[in-house]
Amino acid sequence: MVKKTGSASINEFDDASLEKVVRRAEELAQLAPENREHMPMLGAPATPFAESIEYNANTAAMTPESRAEMMGKSLDVTKQAKLIAAGFLENSTGFNAVMNSKGLFAYNRASDVIFTVTTRNEAGTGSGYAARGFTDVKKLDTYTATKIAATKANSSVGAQAIEPGKYTVILEPTAAVYMMENMFRFDARQAEEGRSFLSKKGGGTRLGEKLVDDKVTIYSDPFNPELPGPTWDREGLPLEKTYWIQNGVVKNLSYSRFWADKKGMKPNPGPSNIIMEGGDQTIEDMIKSTERGILVSRLWYIRSVDPQSLLLTGLTRDGTFYIENGKIKFPVKNFRFNESPVIMLNNVEALGKPERAVSVESYRSYLIPPMKIRDFTFSSLSDAV
Repeated sequence: MVKKTGSASINEFDDASLEKVVRRAEELAQLAPENREHMPMLGAPATPFAESIEYNANTAAMTPESRAEMMGKSLDVTKQAKLIAAGFLENSTGFNAVMNSKGLFAYNRASDVIFTVTTRNEAGTGSGYAARGFTDVKKLDTYTATKIAATKANSSVGAQAIEPGKYTVILEPTAAVYMMENMFRFDARQAEEGRSFLSKKGGGTRLGEKLVDDKVTIYSDPFNPELPGPTWDREGLPLEKTYWIQNGVVKNLSYSRFWADKKGMKPNPGPSNIIMEGGDQTIEDMIKSTERGILVSRLWYIRSVDPQSLLLTGLTRDGTFYIENGKIKFPVKNFRFNESPVIMLNNVEALGKPERAVSVESYRSYLIPPMKIRDFTFSSLSDAV
């Protein structure tokens, strides 16, 4: 079997240009060294790929005028609140298609819209943030989102320093996403080679083991109406609803075609999207039940400390508040944290209703609940707002 590949790209679609780019890819394949992990192309699937529900006509019909109108509503809020604002509103509509000489063909249309806004006072002593992402633009309310960011900006002025340490924290969905997205690969190869939080000491993986609290269930589902995804991956494997963690137990790992062949397993594509089940509590309910804790709006500047334990460090920002006896008492200076999402998900006290949350670090949306966590480790203070 020939284990050489070459790739070329082009943005012209006439016949001569398409032939030219194919010839170029063939030339590069001849020059390339053999890839020991190359797998042969897949042919047509036995069952046609299901049609994705990622495309939305409302979002596809967005115009410069409609974007300007939505941004105008956002800026009206910040002007009334006497705040400075920065952010973006971006929509996309397009398609992906795969075809090969063995008969494989897959096609998927998709559209989405993402809005983020950061609001600050002119003195730079208060900051708020909001991010929203949807498949259907009719669900996007830039006015309400900016009101939340503006309220946090004005409420975070005069932040007080309190001692770092272990606190009960209430993570809003945006903060939870930034904390957790490093764990969402669930890659079997990394786990089996001892390079992952899913590696077992002495060899093997933690597949089938209880990893986190019983309340935690994380899965992928391309047909979730709030967070639809593609129905096939780049190699032409179908994407289906898959539980990665169910009631705290690791249920599946993702196997590339090469690693599955090497290990005698069935290929299992990685997550097409990430959905975490939640509960019925609101953030207000969580605050009322907290004797002493911290409300965290957002995390940022997150870096890996130890990949095997998934220990992370980073900072809070854009509104951090002290809770005492069931009420928000005052804004606090931001913290540096040192924590692992695996440890964090073992300390879950309560979960709220999942919301679609956006990470501008990965430019992805997730369906994640707000969560109340005990014994979250803040290691030092930060002067950032």
